[in-house]
Amino acid sequence: MEILTPVFSAVGLYAALNMMILIWLASETGKLRRTHKVAVGDGGIKHLTRIIRGHANAIENMPMFFILLIIAALLGMPVIAVHVLGIVFTIGRGLHAWHFIQEDASFKTRFVGFGLSLLAQLVLLVGLLGHGLWVMMGG
Repeated sequence: MEILTPVFSAVGLYAALNMMILIWLASETGKLRRTHKVAVGDGGIKHLTRIIRGHANAIENMPMFFILLIIAALLGMPVIAVHVLGIVFTIGRGLHAWHFIQEDASFKTRFVGFGLSLLAQLVLLVGLLGHGLWVMMGG
């Protein structure tokens, strides 16, 4: 298992960076809740609705990406591939989070953030699907 340490260290690095993004989103949500004195829900505050949705979107996308990334690492994905996918996904999630934290941000930021995240997810999905089919066919 020693030989797998660099690839799992890389997965851990991007998991930790994405956890920082989640903490950032939670912190900004908390600040906004305190500002508007809203303990539960969004209190009808558009900006709070927006940031809650951005946080939810991160929670919806991050776990499955990292589950697939760990599976790929276990199957022997090269560490450079983990870094490329991890960087693209993390930059995408960071841009996406920034978009939702802003009270009013250009749709371009959301589009680029989501697009980068989706690209990393699709590459990972196709790679694992292709690998699974190849092995299933006796390759």
